[in-house]
Amino acid sequence: MSYTGEQVDELQQRTYLRWSKDDFLPGESFQNWSTYQSALSQICFRFKDRLISRSDDANEIAKLRKQSENDMKRCLTWWDLTWFGFGSVIGAGIFVLTGQEARHAGPAIVLSYVASGISAMLSVFCYTEFAVEIPVAGGSFAYLRIELGDFVAFITAGNILLESIVGSAAVARAWTSYFTTLLNRQPNSLRILTNLSKGYNLLDPIAVAVLALAATMAMISTKKTSQFNWIATALNIVVILFVIIAGFTHANTSNLTPFLTKGAKGIFQAAAIVYFAYGGFDNIATMAEETKNPSRDIPLGLLGSMSIITVIYCLMALSLSMMQKYTEIDPNAAYSVAFQSVGMKWAKYLVALGALKGMTTVLLVGALGQARYTTHIARAHMIPPWFALVHPKTGTPINATLLMAVSSGLIAFFSSLDVLSSLLSVSTLFIFMMMAVALLVRRYYVREVTPGINLLKLVIFLLIIIASSMGTSAYWGLRPNGWVGYLVTIPLWFLATTGISIFLPQQRTPKVWGVPLVPWFPSLSIATNIFLMGSLEPQAFIRFGICTGVMLVYYIFIGLHATYDMTHQQQKPEALKVKNEDEEGKA
Repeated sequence: MSYTGEQVDELQQRTYLRWSKDDFLPGESFQNWSTYQSALSQICFRFKDRLISRSDDANEIAKLRKQSENDMKRCLTWWDLTWFGFGSVIGAGIFVLTGQEARHAGPAIVLSYVASGISAMLSVFCYTEFAVEIPVAGGSFAYLRIELGDFVAFITAGNILLESIVGSAAVARAWTSYFTTLLNRQPNSLRILTNLSKGYNLLDPIAVAVLALAATMAMISTKKTSQFNWIATALNIVVILFVIIAGFTHANTSNLTPFLTKGAKGIFQAAAIVYFAYGGFDNIATMAEETKNPSRDIPLGLLGSMSIITVIYCLMALSLSMMQKYTEIDPNAAYSVAFQSVGMKWAKYLVALGALKGMTTVLLVGALGQARYTTHIARAHMIPPWFALVHPKTGTPINATLLMAVSSGLIAFFSSLDVLSSLLSVSTLFIFMMMAVALLVRRYYVREVTPGINLLKLVIFLLIIIASSMGTSAYWGLRPNGWVGYLVTIPLWFLATTGISIFLPQQRTPKVWGVPLVPWFPSLSIATNIFLMGSLEPQAFIRFGICTGVMLVYYIFIGLHATYDMTHQQQKPEALKVKNEDEEGKA
């Protein structure tokens, strides 16, 4: 949105602590009941407009940022982003998931971490190119809005926000459990038993307090949060190094035999689960707006941290597999029991401390990333713009941080970890897949430049890539020991990717840093994410469908009209400016 000097002065004079209708529903469609009825009568027209319309780099980087009234402080370097990467990704997942899946994949759990790490790195490549080119707080929401439009961006972003809220609540509940382990007490001893229905009857005030503390620190200062994260993550790395070194010190290579206990099937089934130990790196992309030199700092911070994390995960899995036979690994407390078996019973407290510190930094970096995601969504008026405001003194989005913290706190207070775990969904993999699609669209299609026939070819090739990847995933699920189906699906994927490479010229070249081997890496990212989606339980897809349906209702009745109003309000001053320039030229 463009502003005159008087309007900018007026914005600066407005207080941050305000609560008016225009801060929540400022568009023309919501002025009164009559205008809202008029807006509802145009749903089909407006939906089509939003479906085919696209944002652009300049709008996301400059114009939308003015909706926050104050800028976030550029205070982060590659060093901060690297440690944010460690803090965001390395949580309790590595301690919990490794033990659970080692009993299924055997010592080959190491290869599961390699496979899931490669898949994660492919997504990291896509995120990095977008974050360098479009350094804004919105992360994947902004990127998808530019390349695939408002509607796709809203659905994917909505699912990620819900996943973030539920994920933070689950981590906070797990924090309480690990804390009781340190105190040598029962897991539920610090929770309040009530007469509510099972799954909601154990109230967890400690989880709420931890979320509140993480949100408070995130609201006070991004730089101070980074410094605390650096210290906490460094201590966690020390614990992890101890686990790796102590594990190899007590290693018995005979425990690695047999290595492939369940063949390739076991490796990939475990990979689909341990993949979630790599989750959280997308939070780093949302901090691009606060990075001093995005073109240098983001590739170093994001790619550097994820490369090191992949190596750490593989070494931790290998140390566990060499320390104890896979059939004897405890799925609930793998490392603690393994150390106990080699006479290091005291090490379980160190493992619990490491997990506790890891979960603390996950919540801390999550509070930062989720709030910035929310801020940019509010800038586009898909949710009330009140949540887009940045505080003039702290330079942080306090309103957005409070929204995410309160939502997670309410869920964490009532819901048990089992209930929250059942809500884990396909959302993360879905949006990673969409990011790869968006990157191919960005490289091979530019509006008003790319010929229509090339656009048609691109759409056809993308549909074949997606369909063949779905076919590969489905065949793996139905016939894991079969091979005939792959003779159809894999060549189709290969031919479609080759078609993009040969028949379509790239329309845009990254200015600073770009994904290598395009279209192969993005196409492979699409295939691997869809493959991993196919390994999830049906309940994940049911939840995804229900949540998407709820979001559609909100979009049709509120989000659609708010974004339509904002877009056309932006176009009016620009049209007026062009008209004035034409009149001056004639004069």
